[in-house]
Amino acid sequence: MSHHITTFPPLTRRRALGLALGAAVLASRPAVARTAPLEVVATTGMIADAARVVGGDRVAVRALMGPGIDPHSYRQTRSDIAALARADLVLWHGLYLEAQMEEFLLKLAARSPVVPVGEAVPDAARIAHEDYEGRYDPHVWMVPDLWASVVDRIAKTLSVERPEDAELFASNAARYKEDLARLGRYATGVLASVAAPARVLVTAHDAFGYFGRAYGYQVEGIQGLSTESEAGLARIRDLVDLLVSRQIRAVFVESTVSDRNIRALIEGAAAQGHEVIVGGELFSDAMGAPGTYEGSYLGMIDHNVTTIAGALGGTAPARGMDDRLAVGG
Repeated sequence: MSHHITTFPPLTRRRALGLALGAAVLASRPAVARTAPLEVVATTGMIADAARVVGGDRVAVRALMGPGIDPHSYRQTRSDIAALARADLVLWHGLYLEAQMEEFLLKLAARSPVVPVGEAVPDAARIAHEDYEGRYDPHVWMVPDLWASVVDRIAKTLSVERPEDAELFASNAARYKEDLARLGRYATGVLASVAAPARVLVTAHDAFGYFGRAYGYQVEGIQGLSTESEAGLARIRDLVDLLVSRQIRAVFVESTVSDRNIRALIEGAAAQGHEVIVGGELFSDAMGAPGTYEGSYLGMIDHNVTTIAGALGGTAPARGMDDRLAVGG
């Protein structure tokens, strides 16, 4: 399967004005009292969630990208530029996830603490891009064991900015990593309940490569690593043939990607006499709504794992990880 990668857009007048505004705001960056919570801006909800857990009441965290927002195509707004420039600390993912913001973030890093926490995942654990040397699949949050490296990076980064709270940050991170380990064990068990021939995960874009490698699933995204890539008719035909030949019963939509191509797969399989259903909505590049279980990293991954296993014929508990633990699983 070939992948595509988003390229930097040309320096349009709008982007030039945005960068100029960023420079002006940077020049007016105020001093912050050390007794106030550390003002942190995170690009994605997953990073913001980890920063809140690790930082506790010593941080005030704002996420730029909320539910349903696609980080591959997101461009900073004027209010984003102001928030980023005035923050005590900016946490972004890196690995070319925030492709349209990268130029501004690199410029900001020359003046302020700006840390690409996703790059804490070691090179050896990254999935290399098939077509672009030095590029990697950015979707490392799909596996809790990998995300633990990012949590460590966040804790260390917060400690650099507030060394007096380093012990608290380390303690919070250690407890959170215990939750991540518990989630990882749950994922391994429930996903193994799906029969081996049925372990085929078909989604809108190729966000589940790390998931597939960790849990033994064949992962097929209609689009490439970036949602900016196009899905050709040949790709649709190939996936329809796969669904029919392997008798795969479910495909999955994503909260940040249009379901148009997934519907085309279902219709194509039906034309060949094979029924395929939408197995559920997965959270790929953004978490669920704030205040919901899926609006946390743990809930997001638990939801994905439980939904996938249940739709593909596994024995997933109705309410996910905590339901399983409640009955001694």
